[in-house]
Amino acid sequence: MNGPLSVATIVVALLLAAWFFLRCALDRPPSRFDLLAMAALSALAAVLVLVAVIGLVDGSRPSDTTTFAGYLVTTVAFAPAALWLAKLEPTRWGSLILGVGAVVLPVLVLRLQQIASVTGA
Repeated sequence: MNGPLSVATIVVALLLAAWFFLRCALDRPPSRFDLLAMAALSALAAVLVLVAVIGLVDGSRPSDTTTFAGYLVTTVAFAPAALWLAKLEPTRWGSLILGVGAVVLPVLVLRLQQIASVTGA
């Protein structure tokens, strides 16, 4: 779980969050590029979750598998939910929604790493 994919997800999410917050501060609605960037971040998070699920199937399970599974579901669903809500709000607040979605994702990834590292999963 502590691999280059996790680091890439965190870095991309934080860079996009800064971009989305800047767009909100400049009173700009989400552009097509912004929506595509969030979709790409969603895909990156989905790949990360898929790798974690494959790790669960291999037998290395964290001590609290239920909590870990809950974080996996939240991680894979959070960015698409933010994307959907931002599409419903074509104002500067849509950019804010994307920013919040992008800034929460690294927290979820770090939490997944913490849960997995308790047992060395």
